[in-house]
Amino acid sequence: MFTTFIQIFYPDIKREEMRKFSFLALAFIFTIGTYWLMRLLKDLVLYKLAFPASLGWAEDAGRLWIPTLKTISPLFVLVLVMIYSKLVDMVEKHKLMYIIASFYMIFFSIMTGILFVKNAYGDQYLGRTILATSGILGYLFTESFGSLMVALFWSFTVSSSTSDQAKRGFPFIIAAGQFGAIGGSSLLLIKTTVIWPFYAIVVVCLGLFITTIYYLMKTVPYQQMRSDVAEKPKNHNVLSGLKLLCTKPYLVGILIVSTFYEIAGTIVEYQMNSQASVIFDHTTFKWFKGIYGVSINTLAFFIALLGTSYVIKKFGTRICILIYPVAFAAALLGLYSFYNITQPSAVHLLWATFGAMLVVKAVAYAVNNPVKEMMYIPTSKDAKFKTKGIIDMFGSRSAKMSGAQIGGWLNVENNPVLSIQNLMMYGSLISLGVIGVWIIAAIYVGAQNAKLIENKEIIE
Repeated sequence: MFTTFIQIFYPDIKREEMRKFSFLALAFIFTIGTYWLMRLLKDLVLYKLAFPASLGWAEDAGRLWIPTLKTISPLFVLVLVMIYSKLVDMVEKHKLMYIIASFYMIFFSIMTGILFVKNAYGDQYLGRTILATSGILGYLFTESFGSLMVALFWSFTVSSSTSDQAKRGFPFIIAAGQFGAIGGSSLLLIKTTVIWPFYAIVVVCLGLFITTIYYLMKTVPYQQMRSDVAEKPKNHNVLSGLKLLCTKPYLVGILIVSTFYEIAGTIVEYQMNSQASVIFDHTTFKWFKGIYGVSINTLAFFIALLGTSYVIKKFGTRICILIYPVAFAAALLGLYSFYNITQPSAVHLLWATFGAMLVVKAVAYAVNNPVKEMMYIPTSKDAKFKTKGIIDMFGSRSAKMSGAQIGGWLNVENNPVLSIQNLMMYGSLISLGVIGVWIIAAIYVGAQNAKLIENKEIIE
């Protein structure tokens, strides 16, 4: 039945590839489901739980920490990237996923315990330091998970697929992953103020991810887990990924395509979260974040199911890589015009920003993500794992830091209303400028990728 479903919507996937792509899709479901649940929880914990007024914190303390944490995040991730790059040379690619997933299982088990104690004994029992530290570290580890685990999954998948397999199977993996994202996000719609069980679910899902990769490697033949890119053996070097990035314009282009949207996206999402934190209390803020996650990933699922494969097949990666920046610019221009022309109320502005983010995020997950991963196919193992790791982990965090710094610069302490006005007026214009640079890079990368594939060349 499951195979029939796949063949209806993805008829190009060959029967002998079904097991491989089914396991990869299931692993991605656990990865993305876990990430979305953690991503929404990190904001809830930081904004509403880690800095309680009962312990003397200001009501706005959690929100004001965001620019600082976005600044710290790249340095935090840089340490993890160095460890990751060393592990790439030391262990097999599937075992690397076991190690990284187990690391996050341990941390979020501790997080579960802290929140359990908070719920059972109250804020006073844990005190200011433990609660604040758990909120800060929970935010940083979640940010790193979004870069490290998702990047690692795609590095593994790209290195295990040929160019033709990627075009057939990647849209299916993306569509399946939205089930996990919808499921993880929808958990926050449960009417409860108890948070620790959600982190317990995170730990369980990571265990299921490890189990899925184990059975993938055990049951899928080795010859089906190889790329069509041949490369020369190289000496192990933890800095080889950075060297490639600094010397290959194609990889610099991928860096811009893969990270610049995070600058604009962080600014707009900070606008939305700031608006919601002012308007809503703890319970309603939790509900809003759940609706946000479910809506984005439901739309992304239908786009991925019905449109991604067709669009990639019809227009090719050279055109598809431009779809996202153009859609982002259109959504942002629409929001900016709505704000300046209609002078909306706070509630109407919040839902308009929500609508813009809905379009931006859904197109990112359904179209941009599989296409930008395909850009790595004509590259060496060092580029797929080490350079990609630097781009997706450190580069992505740096881009988010830049967006957060812009948001922090536009902030007015103890005046969230004026802060939101600054973000809408000036943050939107800065974001449009960033998107302009991004579009130029996308044109270059798309053209170079087409040449590399046609000439069967490799960036190494």
